[in-house]
Amino acid sequence: MALHPAIAAVRHGVRRTLSELDPGTTVLVACSGGADSLALLAATVFEGRKAALRVVGATVDHGLQADSAEHAARVVEQMAALGADETAAARVHVDPAGLGVEAAARRARYAVLEQLREHVGAAVVLLGHTRDDQAETVLLGLARGSGGRSLAGMRRGFDHYRRPLLDVARADTVAACLADGIDYWDDPHNSDPGFARVRVRQRVLPVLEAELGPGIAATLARTADQVRADVEALDALAEAAYDDLAGPAGLPLAPLDALVPALATRVLRLAALDAGASDAELFHVHVLALQGLVRGRSGAEVQLPGRVSAYRDGDHLRFRPTAVAG
Repeated sequence: MALHPAIAAVRHGVRRTLSELDPGTTVLVACSGGADSLALLAATVFEGRKAALRVVGATVDHGLQADSAEHAARVVEQMAALGADETAAARVHVDPAGLGVEAAARRARYAVLEQLREHVGAAVVLLGHTRDDQAETVLLGLARGSGGRSLAGMRRGFDHYRRPLLDVARADTVAACLADGIDYWDDPHNSDPGFARVRVRQRVLPVLEAELGPGIAATLARTADQVRADVEALDALAEAAYDDLAGPAGLPLAPLDALVPALATRVLRLAALDAGASDAELFHVHVLALQGLVRGRSGAEVQLPGRVSAYRDGDHLRFRPTAVAG
């Protein structure tokens, strides 16, 4: 019997990712119970056996729904039934204060996945984001005016994390599950129009498809790949410049101001993060304020998220903890 094209597409993405690993390596697969992650786990088990890899499935209970614990238990059973060598479930506390539910859940999820990765000794963690997720990310970045880094979308890999399905359509992960007889879960949050990503998925992309023709998601994902190459090159140059400029006295103003804007803003962002500014809340407006401080256009001090302040000290830019009133 011929292999279903959707299953073949998912397996191809996984095979390409796993090809970098040696036999005996442990792979952790993040699994929510949705079609994307279950298709990913099934393909990883299949390809992992051929490559003599140890596959561990992990699900994270965010506690955001009344039956979340029962759902996590069902996912554990599914992961075992699909052939994972080992399974794990972890519950996290999501505190949306200052971040929003989505961002807070993401932060908590990655934190516990990193703990699980270290616990099981996994070389990589596989995430089930698809080409459609990438297209949505690019559109959200456009709408927010977030600059090149956001338009570059999600990275195919970073640190210990990999996204094997960024070339696979969400419809293919659903079709792969149906063809494999896998009963997947539809997260109600994925149809809640209160989330911007859901509105993009349900309203914006269909309009673009209808008005501009099919294949918009693939085009946006391809654009992200092209932009990412440029962004990564600029980031590498900025890191080298930051390493050259940073010292005990801070950042020298004249050489910093002499950098082209694309590098200067990146160097300022790196400096702010190094000083303890909150990555999730450090926006372009903050970086522009730092640039104004360097050029003498801002006030004496710029306060940054994470209770960090930047200030001019002679011919250097320096950072210190923000003074707390009272």
